[in-house]
Amino acid sequence: MSIFNKIFGDSDSKGTPQNRINWTQLTQLKQLDEAVEVSNLQIVVFFKHSTRCSISRMALKQFESHYKLSEEEVKPYFLDLLSHRDISNAIAERFGVEHQSPQLIAIKDGKCIYTVSHSDIDAEELQVRVAEAN
Repeated sequence: MSIFNKIFGDSDSKGTPQNRINWTQLTQLKQLDEAVEVSNLQIVVFFKHSTRCSISRMALKQFESHYKLSEEEVKPYFLDLLSHRDISNAIAERFGVEHQSPQLIAIKDGKCIYTVSHSDIDAEELQVRVAEAN
């Protein structure tokens, strides 16, 4: 494996999330309503990812390598922006956030409590924000 692939990922993976995090694939608009319901019980996180963007791929790999939250603390959802731009637009409208890619959005009780994009996506900072919100 080349150094480029170690940093940016293998082109065969196309940025598909790894098994390090038990992602729920966000593929249907109705899942947003389900996520809001879940956010009344625990924090929900959306990771919006562009599978053609090396910056997005790098942010995803970095996030996954440092992610330590349990499934009881956070319910993680993964959104492939290229396949589901309609869902991304619905997230932006519903939670009052500007569309970014890559982007991490955390919701609690149906409201956005934290959002970051690009190089600001940090699993350890998310862990701090989750602790503060609970």
